[in-house]
Amino acid sequence: MKEAFKWSTKLMVMMSIISIVILCAGPLGYKSGVLPLQPALLLLIVSLGIAVVTLISSLVLFVLTKDKGFSQNRKFLFMALLIGLVPSVLVGTQLRKATSVPEIHDITTDTFNPPIFNDIAELRKEAPNGLVYEYQGSAKKLAELQRAAFPDLKPLVSPLPVEQVIERSTDILKGQGLDIIDVDHVKGVVEATATSFWYGFKDDVVVRIQATDQGSRIDLRSVSRVGRSDIGANAARIRTFIKKFQALEYN
Repeated sequence: MKEAFKWSTKLMVMMSIISIVILCAGPLGYKSGVLPLQPALLLLIVSLGIAVVTLISSLVLFVLTKDKGFSQNRKFLFMALLIGLVPSVLVGTQLRKATSVPEIHDITTDTFNPPIFNDIAELRKEAPNGLVYEYQGSAKKLAELQRAAFPDLKPLVSPLPVEQVIERSTDILKGQGLDIIDVDHVKGVVEATATSFWYGFKDDVVVRIQATDQGSRIDLRSVSRVGRSDIGANAARIRTFIKKFQALEYN
């Protein structure tokens, strides 16, 4: 029995390590251009499956061998449990996010007249996702889906003049880690691109500033270049911008 347990323990550790390797292979393979998007995403599911099997099996073995003189090997089982938790938590969290938001990737504070991309439109010529403001593959308009999921995303109103808002918006986008692509003082537009760390996904952002009698109106739009769903990333990015802008406004 001890030999069987020892073999099982090694198998659990090996499986947990394999789940980590596969977890990293997906994003790194896509980012390097070795893997297309769908196979890269499929590897995440494979990693999760292996991790879950490892967790369940390790836990069962851990319980069955309690107080039976297997303390040394149980330490390796505990290690397998800890390693298996990494893909389970990371991928599980992403899946939970994906199921909590609609499959949309184009978010704006002005659903009636969304800001238009200028320079970035040229950079997106080869992107799978276009810039037509309507959710492809659904009978419902994108605006309806967005308003239902993110009712808090609305235009910003500031007493500052357009020039100051442009400067502040540029600084905030830089602070969020985005690369500034263009700042058009004539049109009152700031364009920027966000690049995710693991996959290298690119989301494009445009900030439109319009003069009003009281100061300025600020609208944002954030659109993913690939993927049917952004898992809430674009809405979160706009929400963060609004909070940072308002925080500066009231300080």
